[in-house]
Amino acid sequence: MARPQNASFDKAKTVAENRRARYEYAINEVFEAGIALTGTEVKSLRFGEGTIADSYAEVKGDELWLVNANIPEFSHGNRFNHEPRRPRKLLMKGREIAKLGGAVTRQGMTLVPLSIYFNQRGRAKVELALAKGKKLHDKREAEKAKDWKREQARLMRDRG
Repeated sequence: MARPQNASFDKAKTVAENRRARYEYAINEVFEAGIALTGTEVKSLRFGEGTIADSYAEVKGDELWLVNANIPEFSHGNRFNHEPRRPRKLLMKGREIAKLGGAVTRQGMTLVPLSIYFNQRGRAKVELALAKGKKLHDKREAEKAKDWKREQARLMRDRG
């Protein structure tokens, strides 16, 4: 029987985070996916190297791929080192991949990686969001709301 997943994933060590994604996109749903990696990629990630700032995920056929994620070559690697920006296969159930593919094609959504991390069992995982791009006025609204919350906290702290 499958282990039930909760809203927050068990992140033991976060390697890379896409902080800009929450500003650029309105996030609807968040998923956890495994990554098919080679040995030197795992070693690079364990050293805390890797960026996903300009990466995205796409559905090709019945497979899910992480495109343009940068995991630099392992410093002590030899001729078996990996290519830094190669597409990496993401591991999810077929139903979930079909659901994501349908949302991308029908609703014009985007698959954005939010973070790469190691879970409690030591497996590399990707936190993947089904998101819709924000317009400029939406970004301004979010910025105003964030500033107002900060100002409220400041006022409450000074008075209280």
